Order: sequence, then structure tokens, then C-alpha cells
Amino acid sequence: MREYKIAAIPADGIGPEVIAAGLQVLATLAERCGDFSLVVRTFDWGSDYYRRTGAMMPADGLDQLNAFDAIFFGAVGAPDVPDHVTLWGLRLPICQGFDQYANVRPTRILPGITSPLRNCGPGDLDWVIVRENSEGEYSGHGGRAHKGLPEEVGTEVAIFTRVGVTRIMRYAFRLAQARPRKLLTVVTKSNAQRHGMVMWDEIAAEVAREFPDVAWDKMLVDAMTVRMTLNPKSLDTIVATNLHADILSDLAGALAGSLGVAPTANIDPERRYPSMFEPIHGSAFDIAGKGIANPVATFWTAAQMLDHLGERQAAACLMQAVERVTGAGILTPDVGGVATTQAVTDAVCRAISGTNIL
Repeated sequence: MREYKIAAIPADGIGPEVIAAGLQVLATLAERCGDFSLVVRTFDWGSDYYRRTGAMMPADGLDQLNAFDAIFFGAVGAPDVPDHVTLWGLRLPICQGFDQYANVRPTRILPGITSPLRNCGPGDLDWVIVRENSEGEYSGHGGRAHKGLPEEVGTEVAIFTRVGVTRIMRYAFRLAQARPRKLLTVVTKSNAQRHGMVMWDEIAAEVAREFPDVAWDKMLVDAMTVRMTLNPKSLDTIVATNLHADILSDLAGALAGSLGVAPTANIDPERRYPSMFEPIHGSAFDIAGKGIANPVATFWTAAQMLDHLGERQAAACLMQAVERVTGAGILTPDVGGVATTQAVTDAVCRAISGTNIL
């Protein structure tokens, strides 16, 4: 039997609720649909840890995580802790420290969930957004000077390197090549950002020559929002910078019905380090503790994790169970239902086990 070591970091807000749901489903899945087992260790890092210690995670946090096969991450952020502290104290150090340079965010409309787009249902919106996850606008370079004075200045330097852009383009082209439509859209803003983004465009064209069977086009990020809402069927695989893809993937989740169904994989494609898997909905403190957080994004994220670990049959079994449950109308309030987090989780477990989900 194959055994995988999983580091669970529930972190903040609804994170503990959805990670608990995900682990329950994974345990059922391991028992029923696969010849594998999961050994899970939970880490209490996050905003509560910060309040106790002054840090979001211990100084040797990456060393501790490096022993695991994958990281299952909940959400980070709290109303009383500055956002830049929570993000740069936990999530980004893991992503950058383990060179998880490909952030992969699939989006489609699941059965039973209504898109806000008119006449758009399952099959009409089926995208994968590839986000450059290691540099660009989130490189962390810049600073502030003359604080509090009229001449105060703040700089935020977007860094684009040839190696960073080339590797994410190759990743996106390979992913597009593996999908039925073999179609890639490269998002840019080179009309206004005339240095890094012009290089981004040039490297995209260079890498495209390595993939003659992939059709590709280029789209300014502002025009891309229009295309996503008015012509979703024209898109398939999308690659964008750290900032642009961060924004566009939230739009994509909303167009699919809710951020509560949107998953994420932070991948080290070379498999030198553990990759990290997280739902993109954030900590959602407004509903934390109410038992109504949507666990579907976490289940889909778990399927991405299983797929990355090589358990493709189990990943497919999990997504089939999720679609059976959503198609039956067992939904949390964010997608128009009345079910609780636990009710959806139990229904997915029953679907995995092959019993009546109602």
C-alpha cells in the first residue's frame, strides 16, 4: 500500500472547518477508492500562532514541511492582523521557499450550481488558469522612505526574469497541449508596462514555437475580463502574471458560481519540494464558526493533490462524488442551498462509499 505524508495547515477563519471536511473525505476515499493511505500531521500555524509568538510560523517551518509529500492548506488572514503580515508570514514563504512557481486554478461550472452568466451552464465554462507564482508583482522588492512626511514614497518592484517567465510559459503550453482543445491565451499588459511585460510577450512567442500543435493568442488583462464574461467558450487554458492571474482567477470562481468551489494547486513541477494545495476563498471570517462554509473548493483541491501524488483514479472518484452531490442540490448557502458544511461533507462521503447521498 502506498503511504503519503500530508502536512495540514488549517490556519485561519473557515480554514479549520474546510480542512477538517477535506480530511474526512480523504479518509473515506483512501478506504474505499484507492490502494493508499494518508498520514496527516496538523500544524497550528496562522494568526493564533502569531498572537502567541509574534510569527505566523516558526523559523524552521520550511525544514519541518520539507519532510512531507504534500501540504494541505486552509486559509490565512484575520481582521486584527495586517494582511501583509499574514500573507508574507505564512503562505508566500512556503510558495517561494519551495519554488512552487506554477499556481494552477481549474474553473468549471459544476452540476447543480448556477453561474451568474446568462445561458451558461456545465460545459460552457471549462478553464485552467496558470498563475506565475514566484516573481512578478509579488516579488517583495521595494520599500518606503520618508514615512509620514509629504515626500513619503513607496515602491513595489515587479520582477520578471527570463528563467521565471520561460518556465511558466512552458508549463502553460504543456498543460494546454494535454487538454482536448489545445488552446492557450497569454494575458499581458505590455501596452502600459513596457519593460517586464514586453519581455513576457516576447518569451511567450519564443516558447510557442516549441508547441506547434497548440493554438495561442494574446490578450490585455483589462480586455480579458470582458472576454471571460461575454465569451467564456472562447477560452480554455490561460497563463498570466502573479497579480493578473490572482485577480482573474477570483473572477473565474465567481463566474462559476462562487469562490467556495474554486481550488488551487501551488506546484513545484520539478518535484524537488512538497507542493501545496489550498482553496482560494480565503479565511472568510464573516461566516467562520457558522458551519456553512462551502467545502467543495477544498474537495476539488484535495483531488488536485491526489492527482499530483499519482492517485488519478482516486482523484476522479472524488470529483465524481462531488458532482453527484452538487447535482442533487446538496449545496451550501453561497451557491443557493441550505446545507451545512458537515451535510455536504457527509453526502460526498456517502457518494464515495456508493450509498444513498440523500
